[in-house]
Amino acid sequence: MQITDKLLHIPTGRIATVSRTTKETDVQVSLNLDGQGNCHANTGVPFLDHMLHQIASHGLIDLEVKATGDIEIDDHHTNEDVGITLGQALFQALGDRKGIIRFGHFVAPLDEALIQVALDFSGRPHLSYGLTIPTQRVGTYDTQLVREFFVAIVNHSQMTLHIRQLDGINSHHIIEATFKAFARAMRMALEIDPRRADAIPSSKGVL
Repeated sequence: MQITDKLLHIPTGRIATVSRTTKETDVQVSLNLDGQGNCHANTGVPFLDHMLHQIASHGLIDLEVKATGDIEIDDHHTNEDVGITLGQALFQALGDRKGIIRFGHFVAPLDEALIQVALDFSGRPHLSYGLTIPTQRVGTYDTQLVREFFVAIVNHSQMTLHIRQLDGINSHHIIEATFKAFARAMRMALEIDPRRADAIPSSKGVL
């Protein structure tokens, strides 16, 4: 009965809409942390759209991302600013982070690739990035931009994120397994803990 009472106080409306406009890009992100995995992504960068679908589908987040940018130069600014805006939306939707499990981890296989992700919505941004991607491009996407995306999302959501490549030789598999593992780890961390749904998950009382 005590747990049922706590469940009545689970935070609702964990949603956010954030816009970011610069001289290089115009990005809008809307998300619902308690969604069903629906995604509409149109960034002008097809591979990034594909990865955003992985975040939504495997993280059970409803996500809408629209972006226009100077992709006639390259994909860097659009990729980075989508990461920044998504990070800001996560930060906004989480609010004071009351009730969340906070920590998440997952190991995702994709054929020969095996990627481990551990994260903490700690309020302290940190990225430890351990991918070795063998090719410079997947399709037209510069594989260096994977790290830039995660730098942006970490700094603006204020999470600690560790990414480890345990195996893998195919660039597409390595990257996609990373996004899937990230999504599942984030899904774990964002779940409400029924044993302390009304509490900040920190001995300090604040995140």
